[in-house]
Amino acid sequence: MKISFNWLKQFLRLDWNAEKTAELLTSLGLEVEGIEEFESVKGSLKGVVVGHVLDCKKHPNADRLKLTHVDIGEKEPVQIVCGAPNVEKGQKVPVATIGTILYSKEGEPWEIKKGKIRGEESYGMICAEDELGLGDSHDGIMVLAQNLASGTPLASLFEVEHDHVFEIDLTPNRSDAMSHYGVARDLKAGLEQFEVFKELITPSTSNFSIDNRSLKINVEVENKELAPRYCGITLKNILVQESPNWLKNRLNSIGLSPINNIVDITNYVLHELGQPLHAFDAMKIKGEKVVVKTLPQGTKFVTLDGIERELHEEDLMICDAEKPMCIAGVFGGIHSGVTNDTTSIFLESAYFDPVSIRKTAKRHGLSTDASFRFERGVDINITEYALKRAAALIKEVAGGEISSGIVDLYPVKKKDHQVFLTFEKINKLIGHEIPKDTIKSILAALEIKVNSFTEAGLGLTIPSYRTDVEREVDVIEEILRVYGYDNIEVQPKITASVASISKYENYKLQNTVGDYLAANGFFEILTNSLVGANASEKSTAGTVQIMNPLSSDLSVMRTSMLHTGLESLRYNQNRKNPNLKFFEFGKTYVFRDKEYYEQDRLALYVLGNRNEEHWISQSQPTDFFYLKGVIISVLERMGLSSFRELPITDNVFSEGLRIEHQDTVFVEFGLVSDTITKKAEIKGKVFYADFNWNTLLKSINNSQITFQDIPKYPKVKRDLALLLDEKISFQEIHEIAFNTEKNLLLDVALFDVYRGENLPKGKKSYAVSFTIQDYNKTLTDKQIEKVMSRLQRSYEEKLGASLR
Repeated sequence: MKISFNWLKQFLRLDWNAEKTAELLTSLGLEVEGIEEFESVKGSLKGVVVGHVLDCKKHPNADRLKLTHVDIGEKEPVQIVCGAPNVEKGQKVPVATIGTILYSKEGEPWEIKKGKIRGEESYGMICAEDELGLGDSHDGIMVLAQNLASGTPLASLFEVEHDHVFEIDLTPNRSDAMSHYGVARDLKAGLEQFEVFKELITPSTSNFSIDNRSLKINVEVENKELAPRYCGITLKNILVQESPNWLKNRLNSIGLSPINNIVDITNYVLHELGQPLHAFDAMKIKGEKVVVKTLPQGTKFVTLDGIERELHEEDLMICDAEKPMCIAGVFGGIHSGVTNDTTSIFLESAYFDPVSIRKTAKRHGLSTDASFRFERGVDINITEYALKRAAALIKEVAGGEISSGIVDLYPVKKKDHQVFLTFEKINKLIGHEIPKDTIKSILAALEIKVNSFTEAGLGLTIPSYRTDVEREVDVIEEILRVYGYDNIEVQPKITASVASISKYENYKLQNTVGDYLAANGFFEILTNSLVGANASEKSTAGTVQIMNPLSSDLSVMRTSMLHTGLESLRYNQNRKNPNLKFFEFGKTYVFRDKEYYEQDRLALYVLGNRNEEHWISQSQPTDFFYLKGVIISVLERMGLSSFRELPITDNVFSEGLRIEHQDTVFVEFGLVSDTITKKAEIKGKVFYADFNWNTLLKSINNSQITFQDIPKYPKVKRDLALLLDEKISFQEIHEIAFNTEKNLLLDVALFDVYRGENLPKGKKSYAVSFTIQDYNKTLTDKQIEKVMSRLQRSYEEKLGASLR
């Protein structure tokens, strides 16, 4: 938000410089990000003086140029070649002397230099008004008054305003500071802490008076909840024209382009007081009636930018007896605004519901100065005052007469908020005792009224413009920011207590797993929880819809981590990053059985090779078993070792497994189907794992760590080469082994798979190793053979296996 320093000084007669003022504003919470210099005339007419044309002759070498001699207040006249058709002997004209910097309309600087034009020397330039930035005309040179002395600096004849403009980063809660008067009010409170007492000058409405009641516009508010207060007044016999310089300078300084005197006054009052206004051409209001209401879904309306918009049934509209004229608090209509032919207006000042305005503005993708303020909440009690201020200023700059009384529809008066402030709470939150008299003076400076004073605290009434101050803690924050954070002493002794935190805390486990994955070449990503309606590839539950989405691509909460992860893979692959390993801790959202559920997830995404190419080792493509190895390592690092693997088939994985324990699923993983990867425009195989993080946390909390002695007796390893049906998985072999031998069997591992021409059709060969151990004694050959025989028989009976 831009704030003009000169404009501020209309309300506070301050003699501080801009830099010192900016420091105070920042300490008050109105952070000044930068200060820009503003000149109403670029270059401030430096080097431009009044010249007297002593003679004017035709250029000897050019038909359209003239050769002049001009007295510019120096010892000798200077010769200037001029191409203007209206230059004549005896005129007083503006002359840009050698070395003067002028500026083009685009703001580009160019320097006046001594030159030779068609063989004749020229020592300056006689200027037109557009060349000086004093107007738009380029029909000829400017002709000045004859009584001006030669050599008079032109800057002394024109009111060139110099200003400093603060760029303030305003927080959303500070709706009270969305105007110059609001910033001045805050600045006054801050100055008093430096014992600088200045009167806050309120913008005057003393010249407001009703001239007659010859143009009455009736107003009806159908939806009083969305428009709690609505004011209006009419003015007639006005003259729409260019605004005076003082008004244009104020708007230009804060980056607004002047339009005409009526629209400029509404913008001026908006930035002066923070109250948005709107002017309607009164002759375009059908039935001499204004109706504030909502319209049916799908109603067409053309806004000021010429775009036809389709209205929502909750959009509040300003209508006449026949048609909509304006989207209330957001944007005007193309057929009801003020034009150069307008002679009478209906001026609106209102308070609209902030939530309604915000939703309407977002729905239509509009952000205006008016909606910016209405969304955050304007002061309902200045609605009429701002209307009077604008009407009086319009009379001043456009003439005319106020032709009706003020219509003020305010059925339910808003009461000021009451807060009781305890001194004990102040000292406890701030950690520093502020004198009670200082507290009272700060509250008075903030216009917070003290209703009662006791030893315990203060009974307060909060002014209506402080919509963000509702609780005791809010008042304490106000006191602290005005008192100054820098005035709070840092205690030499800091008392702290060490909290006892379980090692199973969510954030600790996330850090543990994240560190492990990062050490193995994974990069952590963070993606948006909002996706498009068609982004959920796997959703048996209902999606959580966004009531007011920013776009169709951000209309629902994600039900799966897959879609946003694929977007990250595609983004990186398109930028020549072919080998990718990502992980993300995030949330998914579902609506099921009339309840909303939010679930924590851990997702892994792998694409391309396991490692980059290197001279010492060959790169290997990522495969299903690489991802499985990472998953098993993650589970083991979290202390989970008892689980089983089951195949899954769905529309996400072309081949996949789920790992579970006692029917509780820990993770599902596998190769993402080609249909999904093609739709995501990703080249290559994508391996994806989806951990149910909530389930993992519960399982870890319920698990117990057991300890055992290091074995004294050796392990024994034996192998079997099993001929099996193609459909049999290693998981079955693993489970049968441990069901057969529960005491001595330590581990089962698959170390070779063979499929070839030498095997019967539909068969494969698994080479499986078995590790057995007795913790109490050394195993004998007889015991070992007995175990292996039992395992062989179990495979033959249950799987139809045979030895190769």
